[in-house]
Amino acid sequence: MSDSNTDGDCTKHRTAVTEAEVEALVRGICFKTGPPRALGVELEWLVHELRAPQLPVTPERLRAVYAALRAVPLHSPLTVEPGGQLELSSLPAASLMECIRSVRADLDTVRGVLAEDGLTLVGIGHDPWHTPRRFLHEPRYDAMETCLDRTGPAGRHMMCASASVQVCVDAGQEEPGPLGHVRRWWLAHHLGPVLVAAFANSPLMGQEPTGWLSTRQLLWMQIGAGRAGAPRLDGGPRAAWARHVLDSPVMCVRRESGPWEVPEGLTFREWTRTRSPRPPTRADLDYHLTTLFPPVRPRGHLELRMIDAQPGEDGWIVPLAVTAALFDDPEAAETAYRTVKPLAERALDLPAPHNPLWTDAARHGLADPELREAAAVCFAAALEALPRLGATAEVTGAVAAFRDRYVARGRCPADDLLDLRRGPDPARPGSTGGTPTDRRRKDIRT
Repeated sequence: MSDSNTDGDCTKHRTAVTEAEVEALVRGICFKTGPPRALGVELEWLVHELRAPQLPVTPERLRAVYAALRAVPLHSPLTVEPGGQLELSSLPAASLMECIRSVRADLDTVRGVLAEDGLTLVGIGHDPWHTPRRFLHEPRYDAMETCLDRTGPAGRHMMCASASVQVCVDAGQEEPGPLGHVRRWWLAHHLGPVLVAAFANSPLMGQEPTGWLSTRQLLWMQIGAGRAGAPRLDGGPRAAWARHVLDSPVMCVRRESGPWEVPEGLTFREWTRTRSPRPPTRADLDYHLTTLFPPVRPRGHLELRMIDAQPGEDGWIVPLAVTAALFDDPEAAETAYRTVKPLAERALDLPAPHNPLWTDAARHGLADPELREAAAVCFAAALEALPRLGATAEVTGAVAAFRDRYVARGRCPADDLLDLRRGPDPARPGSTGGTPTDRRRKDIRT
């Protein structure tokens, strides 16, 4: 969710910060409490050939069509990701339908420009055909690639071959209750696996099954806890996140010219104490916050980052609507909390996503019986809540159709991709191909 409000005090941003100041700043800027009223969505898309998506798009064509897009007026900021993916970030919306209408109009415009050059937006969590190839060559992404390469190839896949639906909800109220910020923080980390499982849509890499329904979530786990992990949920959200920010490794030290320095093992806490290679500033802190990629990232609001990009032109509306309902309708939020509470035992008190609950969600999707049951209850609660949030019959119908097609059958969009690859399976009524869903469910039970 793009927010145009910025701090205009440039001098303050150039002033060195202490450890105590960093902790105070993080507590103040990352959890802005108040009545939940704003909603946003950030949509990442792969850009493929319209008629032959398995063929690579040349960088020259991407540069040309992106130049044309920059001349088109949009309501939402449109940015380019390192591998050439497009990201449309909505402005904060006062309602679910306001958000949907604004983003849908922008997407229609973007698709029209791309179609003129024979290109299209594709909603898949990880590119099933192409190897990671960096499109943007800037100091930020040079440093990011150097840093992430230290933990293996997952970083390059995340940077250049992945796409998601990121739903942004308010941090919550200061007071306790279903809309309180403490409850919403906890709920986001335990509802997250249900969303991973229901919307998993990245089972392929190099045209071959990876064994995971959300390969994109697997990649985040492989990047490591310091860069892509959540803090422990003990204590209050503000204290936990501030501690996590200070103890997370610095990705890079920016320079005005030349390549940026990429230190190894330097945490932001150590940087404030040693003040080397130069003292960190408020601007460095702001940048450091953007280089942390937990599944739930507090940025004044809560950014839920665990949902794979969805198929179809309007597939993104379903996870947006379901998430909005389960967070912003008090009755649905209470139902979701009670529903996922038993799942918390499977997390073993380990931070997300590096625990068995998140792993099972990414690997098995809704073939996991407990996740399937939780998803069924949460979708039912969302469908009851959506009319109270002003959702149209079209939006409610889309959520109901997704529930009937996937949740009620223990499936997710990734199963469709696997069906298409394997070919038809007459033994499964209604299946477009040989999905391994039933076999995975049996394996989990045993």
